[in-house]
Amino acid sequence: MEKELEYSANLTGVSFLLYELKQVIKLELDGLSIYEIKDKVIQENIFEYKFTSSLKRIAPTIVKRMEVLDDTLKEMVLKEPLETGKAINLYAIMKTDRLFFEFMDEVIKEKLEVNDFVIDKKDINEFFTSKAEQETKIAGWTENTYNKLRQVYFKLLFESGILIDKKSGTIRQLLIDENLRDHIRNIGDIAYLKAMGDDEVLL
Repeated sequence: MEKELEYSANLTGVSFLLYELKQVIKLELDGLSIYEIKDKVIQENIFEYKFTSSLKRIAPTIVKRMEVLDDTLKEMVLKEPLETGKAINLYAIMKTDRLFFEFMDEVIKEKLEVNDFVIDKKDINEFFTSKAEQETKIAGWTENTYNKLRQVYFKLLFESGILIDKKSGTIRQLLIDENLRDHIRNIGDIAYLKAMGDDEVLL
């Protein structure tokens, strides 16, 4: 990753949020600043949430995800088919969450490389255990935090299209649009394509 992000458990309070990402991209295209976007989301309940507290918690996360996307990717989120938008959203999540990127890179990518198409709780638990041994910050998290992260990781995998059966834990490689693949590769982010298990990436 081009800059070292701090490990965080912020994903416990958010999730895939592709609809919300599209909304903030539209607001930016309308000429709003980051501050104005956050304010409008909360004041006008752009996401149509029941509780203002949810808006206040999620708005900064969505804006961060938008900020790691260049103009081409933002346009693709709005104009390309849903599957392409999902892949870009997954990319944005990995770009803004170090631990989730490492999970994708060290667990999902490696499983797909050896044609192991099943993910279960044990895989994620072993990942967390390994990280806790390496990082005191992660080691200090509560069991409740681990449980929430595990749930969110499974949800992200499912909503992105990697996890295709929750009960069996069956996973698959994403079918990434050629134009999207070429663009991400050209901007130097091939590691994220690999983390998504894209087997078409040139090594």
